[in-house]
Amino acid sequence: MRATFSCGLVAIACALALGCASTRPVHYYTLASVSVPANQVKPGGPAILVGPIETSELLQDTRILYRSGANLAGAYEYHRWTERPGTMVREGLLRALRSTGEFQKVLESASTATGDYLVRGKLYEFGEVDDPSVKTSISLQLELIDTKTKRDVWYRHFSRDEPAAGKAMKDVVESMDRNLQQVLNQAAAEIGQFAAAHR
Repeated sequence: MRATFSCGLVAIACALALGCASTRPVHYYTLASVSVPANQVKPGGPAILVGPIETSELLQDTRILYRSGANLAGAYEYHRWTERPGTMVREGLLRALRSTGEFQKVLESASTATGDYLVRGKLYEFGEVDDPSVKTSISLQLELIDTKTKRDVWYRHFSRDEPAAGKAMKDVVESMDRNLQQVLNQAAAEIGQFAAAHR
């Protein structure tokens, strides 16, 4: 009886060891466009607050998403962003707005922060698309709110695809980096133009 019990324990231990040995490492990726600081202040310009970027349920963790054809969507278990996509987009937008030089200050919205405008948005798509070549796709809605009147004064939906140089995850990440940089630069430029025209 003891021998049988001991053999059972050994079998379980071996199975667990094999399971651990076959575990694949998780690879994490970040976007250079989010981590490059840029800050130009305009003393007479308005102050702008950047609120949270809402996301669909699929984008609420760090797994890199993919879509194939019209109906198949999934997530890579072993390829992940270092931060959630909504957080990366918000940080990138903060830096892009600061780089325009049209604002006195650009801050994250908080209970104690005050500003002339609040920008907020929703991220609908942020991932790889295989259809049939590999590319990345971003779909981002942004709106600008006058904090005094509480009214929307500017609204824009950005939708952009960027081809990937190859099928490797490195190519997908580089494509997303270029794609996000283009979207955020365009958004920041348009918001900066609006602020300059309504100063």
